Amino acid sequence: MSSKGEIRRRVMTPNTDTHTSDPLLQQRIGEQRQRSFWHRFFVENGKIKWHWSPVFLSFWLLLYFCIAIPAFHRLPTPINIADEAKYPDRFIAERAEKNLAKLIELGPRVVGSIANEQNSVKYFQKQLKILNADIHSVHNIEADVQLASGSYCHWDMVNMYQGIQNVVIKIAPKHSNSTSYLLVNSHYDSVPHGKGAGDDGTMVAVMLEIIRVLAKSSKQLRNPVVFLFNGAEENPLQASHAFITQHKWAKHIKALINLDSCGSGGREILFQSGPNHPWLMKHYRIAVMHPYASTIAEEMFQAHLIPSDTDFRIFRDHGRVPGLDMAHQYNGYVYHTRFDVPEIIPRGTFQNTGDNVLALVREIANAPELEDPSRYSEGHTIFYDVLGRWLIFYTETEGIILNVFVSLVAIMCCTYSFKQMAQNTGQKMSTVANRALRLFGIQILAVLAGATLCFFIGMLMDFMHMPMSWFTNSWLILGLYFCSLFFGLAIVPAAYFNAQRKDRFPLGYSIQILLHCHCLFLAFLTLIACVIGIRSAFMIMIAVLFYTSGLIINLTTKLHNKSLAWLVPHIICSIPPFLFYSYLGHGSFVAFIPMTGRFGSSVNPDYIMCAFTVGMGILVGGFMIPVLNLFHKSKPIICSLFAITVICMIFAATPIGFPYRPETNVQRFSVLHTRRVFHDALNAVRRVETGYFILPQDRRTYSVKNDLLNMSLAQNLNKDCDEEMMCGLPLYNHRWHKARSSAMWIPGPDPKFDKVPHLKLLSKNQLSKKSIRYELELSGPDHMGIFINPLGDRKIYSWSFHYSPLRLEWEKPYFIYFSYGKDSSPLKFKLEFDNPSEDWSSPIFEIGIAGHWTHNESTHTEDFTKFLKSFPKYVDAIAWPAYYETRLF
Repeated sequence: MSSKGEIRRRVMTPNTDTHTSDPLLQQRIGEQRQRSFWHRFFVENGKIKWHWSPVFLSFWLLLYFCIAIPAFHRLPTPINIADEAKYPDRFIAERAEKNLAKLIELGPRVVGSIANEQNSVKYFQKQLKILNADIHSVHNIEADVQLASGSYCHWDMVNMYQGIQNVVIKIAPKHSNSTSYLLVNSHYDSVPHGKGAGDDGTMVAVMLEIIRVLAKSSKQLRNPVVFLFNGAEENPLQASHAFITQHKWAKHIKALINLDSCGSGGREILFQSGPNHPWLMKHYRIAVMHPYASTIAEEMFQAHLIPSDTDFRIFRDHGRVPGLDMAHQYNGYVYHTRFDVPEIIPRGTFQNTGDNVLALVREIANAPELEDPSRYSEGHTIFYDVLGRWLIFYTETEGIILNVFVSLVAIMCCTYSFKQMAQNTGQKMSTVANRALRLFGIQILAVLAGATLCFFIGMLMDFMHMPMSWFTNSWLILGLYFCSLFFGLAIVPAAYFNAQRKDRFPLGYSIQILLHCHCLFLAFLTLIACVIGIRSAFMIMIAVLFYTSGLIINLTTKLHNKSLAWLVPHIICSIPPFLFYSYLGHGSFVAFIPMTGRFGSSVNPDYIMCAFTVGMGILVGGFMIPVLNLFHKSKPIICSLFAITVICMIFAATPIGFPYRPETNVQRFSVLHTRRVFHDALNAVRRVETGYFILPQDRRTYSVKNDLLNMSLAQNLNKDCDEEMMCGLPLYNHRWHKARSSAMWIPGPDPKFDKVPHLKLLSKNQLSKKSIRYELELSGPDHMGIFINPLGDRKIYSWSFHYSPLRLEWEKPYFIYFSYGKDSSPLKFKLEFDNPSEDWSSPIFEIGIAGHWTHNESTHTEDFTKFLKSFPKYVDAIAWPAYYETRLF
């Protein structure tokens, strides 16, 4: 009677005796004698011929470049005005394009500027006359220009506004008594010096065309729709707060469609939904013609991993209005720059967004849920599109059930596969299980090795002063990071198999076990993600689902027992998730690569790319890369991946790897021509400095050192940050506040101001032995910052600003961002202090006032203009004069 070891050897080295009674040996002998042409064409000595490895890898690259990328960039054919008769009741892209061109002619529309406060309002009033002239009798249009003042807390500052404007248009069924309104919002203001074509002029133009189509149509809406053209989003988010807290129609708003942008052109992505209103996603799926949506983007945005914010949060938090948040994200290189112009926006973008939003407005305005949305509040949703063709969405509860079910089925199938391997090789189940445990450890080690190598390359690129080498030529990411990750994923198992080469266990089974271990690893990750409440766990589940589907096919057809034939179902079932991940991954890189140009100098952007690479690469390559071990010369093939990484590092050191290009892929700097004035306790000036306050927006601060005037005089502000309140700088908003330690100062000539901010003490009254009140008045430019720092043990217990910082005991000094539009009257405010020590001999508080002249380039001096021109052509410097003054009271 043969031992089990003998049986295993006989399986691996078949006897030529055809009369053996072993059926497994007979099957192997028959396979060897009847090898088909295709088998001989691909296979040699039980392994795939090495020259097929480039074909194998190129196959996946072709899927990416020929299917995934075109699917991401697909835009519909635009409809022109000349074809309007053929398409009644349709959105006309050319007319929206013309709307945008007329808006952009007004120039930068900064709060407080004539372009924003006067000319933009006139533009909308003119558009309203055109709409009224062509309205169908079943509709009624009302309009209002809101002028509002108020304040609220935005992240780490009090956001205060005075006399800002909104243009509001309501279209409703004639004689309607409905009190359930749908709100559609976008903003017409822009950043300083930016024309704002993409952010957010395109959405404004789309909204105007949608109103025209609705007003002209004979189709009556069930409920009114309010279109809010808000005039102070960039300040940030002031006008939306003014509308939802003060406007007469705000109390009737039951749902929202918010339209914004962090790019210019492309398709709009739905990246926030609800919250807790799945019915909105149901109507989105019914209505939209070109779906593009992502729960992953929603979770990342809400985790503040994206350096932006939208009006959606204001409507949600201050109005309790559920809705959908949509934005253009393509070509973020020009976002918030002077190169955000209409000429770079394809007409197909207008058609794509117009088709979707028009259909969505009609769908939600006619939805029965709009009348009482609270009845349909049922929890979060999970949503994502597939190649821009189909939208999949389900509730969070359904998602958890699906994730757990797929993970458990995967675990059972892998376990059953191990059992089959034990039977076919004549080994004990425990022996195969031990082998699986070892390979599970090898796969975990491979994942760690690949991720570590990827991040090491990212660290090395930064150390060699070559971060962001992929900023323009993004294909470098494939070589630098994906190839290094895949090398790590492959070389660890390859080294293990090489060390175990005398082991007679079939290599095909070993590779399958390795793949099973990766599946189990992902299944466990899916379960963990469900436990901690990550809705994006579906991303991991999809990989597990399709791998398990291929495994079930192999087990059912017995291909599981073939040395190589099992690869066919495995590869076929890997194609759908690969297309899904590569489509989604391409979109993620398209969005995030430009964003790294404004993450600030303290963040290594290569780490961000590494994180995306590791996350996507494990899903895309985890079931593909181990297959390389089935090829002849597998180790040279695997090492060629790292060779590609080295080649790309060499490319990164050449002009190919230089990140920036004029007008298209610019480097960003904020530059303020500043005067700083500091007073002592006797109100005497103790220090005056003039020069250029420079805040870099990305990692490569040093890229301008050979071009910028007086760069040799540049100094950091560490000493000022230690000794002066807020580093003694005219910080513009909370983001500047957080990044102030990376600022530079270059001494220079005095800037020019029409008037400096003037702080006047109106009264000073001691209320008790331990308390005092100050009443002050501030006048100055339309953008100012107020910084208040109680000294010693003094404490503010009451003031005229929003009360939350006092109630929540925010960290001092307090930051009040103040801007005004039409109303330029001085700001009057009071401060009441508690003085426990009853010491009135020393100053009670320090106050800093920053003034910003953001929209009047006539205030730029000749020296300032010359300094700005010294920046390289690939730099977009957002610049204006600023003033900063501190006083003690």
